[in-house]
Amino acid sequence: MNLKEKLYLSDKGWNDLKKAIIACTLTNLAMLLPFGVTVMIFGELIRPLTGGELDTKKLWILWGVGLVGALLVFIAAKNDYRKTYIASYQESNATRLRIAEHLRKLPMSFFNTKDLSELTTNMMSDCSSMESMLSSTIPPLIANLITVTLTCIMLAFFDIRLALCLFCTVPLAFGVILLSRRKQKQLFETQNEARLEAGGQVQEYLEGMKIIKSCGLDGAHFKKLDNALQRLRKTSVKVEMGVGVFMSGASMILQAGMGITVFVGTMLLINGRIELLTLLMFLLMSTKIYGPFLAVLSQLSSLLNLSVVTSRMRTLLSTPAMGGEGEAASGCGISMKHVTFGYDNEDVIKDMSIDIPEGSVTALVGASGSGKSTVSKLLARFWDVNDGRISLGGKDIRTLSPDSVMKKMSFVFQDVTLFNDTVFNNIKIGSPTATDEQVYAAARAAYCDEFVSALPQGYDTVLGENGGTLSGGERQRISIARALLKNAPVIMLDEATASLDPENEVLIQKALARLVRGKTVIMIAHRLKTVVDSDNIIVLDDGKVREQGTHPQLMEKNGIYRKLFDIQQKSMGWGV
Repeated sequence: MNLKEKLYLSDKGWNDLKKAIIACTLTNLAMLLPFGVTVMIFGELIRPLTGGELDTKKLWILWGVGLVGALLVFIAAKNDYRKTYIASYQESNATRLRIAEHLRKLPMSFFNTKDLSELTTNMMSDCSSMESMLSSTIPPLIANLITVTLTCIMLAFFDIRLALCLFCTVPLAFGVILLSRRKQKQLFETQNEARLEAGGQVQEYLEGMKIIKSCGLDGAHFKKLDNALQRLRKTSVKVEMGVGVFMSGASMILQAGMGITVFVGTMLLINGRIELLTLLMFLLMSTKIYGPFLAVLSQLSSLLNLSVVTSRMRTLLSTPAMGGEGEAASGCGISMKHVTFGYDNEDVIKDMSIDIPEGSVTALVGASGSGKSTVSKLLARFWDVNDGRISLGGKDIRTLSPDSVMKKMSFVFQDVTLFNDTVFNNIKIGSPTATDEQVYAAARAAYCDEFVSALPQGYDTVLGENGGTLSGGERQRISIARALLKNAPVIMLDEATASLDPENEVLIQKALARLVRGKTVIMIAHRLKTVVDSDNIIVLDDGKVREQGTHPQLMEKNGIYRKLFDIQQKSMGWGV
């Protein structure tokens, strides 16, 4: 596996990384010029001490060359910044968007096996780690290796003995890091697991804040959160200690080369086998050489952690997306033939066959757990069936692209999801290409005008997280406005009027009447009085179709539907 595959880079990201390495190398080489000039100026200044004469003219020339070198360093550093940091930010942003787009194409079954905090970590923390590697670790690391190698070759021409003294400890230092690689990787994997666990527990704690407050729960009830945070703390300390020991040991071994160089160089100078200027040059260059080496050593541990990060990202992005590339036909009739589907090897839909003619209103009813919501999600291709066939307009939906299926359908769920954006933009989600007037028209048709006009900035009011400032009925009407704006030929209604007060229910029923006019409608309802006018009522029980027909027909059968309907009619008279 090459570096591009290990870092999971796009073609553009890989090309940008190569440009960043070249830019960093040029910066390092440019910095050698002022350093070399400094050595030469120092040599001129000590010339009188060795019986020579001070050449003032040569000193001014060297100062001029030094200024040119400083200018070159500035230009190279500016180019370096543009090629590393800006390019890495762009690649990180592209990776986040690539993950978001891939997640959108995955079946809902994937999200049943993944914790939300883990996916958040993939998109944010992992991409930030990769961003840091691409900007301040990998390009400088490779550039330092190139620069140091060239410097080694150059110094060997002056005195190969001192060059060997400078670099004799390098293999030993890197050997310590390589031998500890497996242990460091294990430490980083443990730390990442602890971080994910702690993130999940913190998220659960925040999401359950209403329950925590309402039940007066104290810290004793959050042992899992405390344990997760304690584990993260202990693991992080262990990682810092473990990695620190290896890094410090390698650094000490590496810098021992400077002492060896001083000792050997002094002995050679005493015996007249080396000139003073050459020894001074080696001593000055040692700081220039060991600096990059120490930087490389400190960054190797980060690279080991990056391998853990990229492996998790690779696992996510390699998860197969839902297949199908065909376009949906113009017809909107829906059919299920001998469909079987289950979660975790347990079937919840069993050999089910139903037909939903185009332009009809079909209701799915039954007790909780009978399979109503699962059927609706299968029809919308949130999941693919395990066995059997679902067709839309006569075409198997598994052969259609998920986007093509979604264009045919609008949804109004009981639990409405609103984004932390304006009312206007929350409605426009239904059709991003709609004009402003079309958005306002959809809002009026869904009876949103009255409560929106009372908001501080009207349609420009930011709703906050999941529209927490709105009532359930108001949030539902925004959801209907979205569906009206989308104007899809198939409408899915999942308990759209459940848990609403009478005033809101009347308004929403009126809005729904406008929404479903002339459409193929699939309703999921517990309150059977809302489905009595449906063209076909399908009664589900234990994942199977037990009864179907119109309301009068099912009442005559005196079966499950009649029993459920009578129970609900009696319960309407109950009171407390």
